[in-house]
Amino acid sequence: MTTTAIVDFRRNRKTEESAPPADRVLEGQPRTSVRNYFSDPSSQFFAGTWASTVGKWKIEYTEHEFCHLLEGRVVITSADGRRWQFQAGDAWVIPAGFAGTWETVEPARKRYAIFEPKPAG
Repeated sequence: MTTTAIVDFRRNRKTEESAPPADRVLEGQPRTSVRNYFSDPSSQFFAGTWASTVGKWKIEYTEHEFCHLLEGRVVITSADGRRWQFQAGDAWVIPAGFAGTWETVEPARKRYAIFEPKPAG
């Protein structure tokens, strides 16, 4: 019998760097980096580490995301104006369907776990 291996976030993974699409950027020139440590066979569940430089951009979530901020400060504002501020040590969930803005106030790094629901139908 084969035992499935534990996914250890201490292991080094390839970093993918990018930026939010230019038409979504509201302030600054934010750059992001992702180290995805786990993707399940259905491509619905992912976990890893994400980082961002300072900036603000529009967001629209199709996935549910658990976030645990390891460094920095961020402000998330919903399309209807509700505002949440998070700093290192804080954790939260952004549900699928959330729209608004993400602002990295201080360079930030978070751990994430994402679940992407299957499209209806």
